[in-house]
Amino acid sequence: MLTALCVRSKAHWGYDAAFMALSAAALEVNEDDIAVGRVLVAIDDAGGVMGMACVVPDGDVADLDSLFVDPPAIGGGSGRALFEAAVALARKQGASRMTILADPNAAAFYERMGARYLRNAPSDAIPGRTLPFYEYDLTSRTPA
Repeated sequence: MLTALCVRSKAHWGYDAAFMALSAAALEVNEDDIAVGRVLVAIDDAGGVMGMACVVPDGDVADLDSLFVDPPAIGGGSGRALFEAAVALARKQGASRMTILADPNAAAFYERMGARYLRNAPSDAIPGRTLPFYEYDLTSRTPA
């Protein structure tokens, strides 16, 4: 169910079938991540899933491995709520900063949240593609 949400969210931006096929593995939600508490889920009042995020720790750095909002919920605040929960989880994991390899369509969102653009970095799914790479300081602030 969460993987299907990630696919719907990515496809929302108009990517073609070939791009989506190349992205499939990167959009898969890992059951092990769920089992160890790395996956966060946003639920509406009726119990429907509105979005998900995954935070993977690596020493003093946490990677916001994914953050996807179901297209009907985009713009309704669940992305902000997931980001804030991801920040809290990364801090709980002992990280002092969180890195984000962002889809270009999400770059403005992360900037509004207070993430700082560092550079373009290689895509984790599409060979030859680069994506905006951000860092969020977990030591001194709360999301914007």
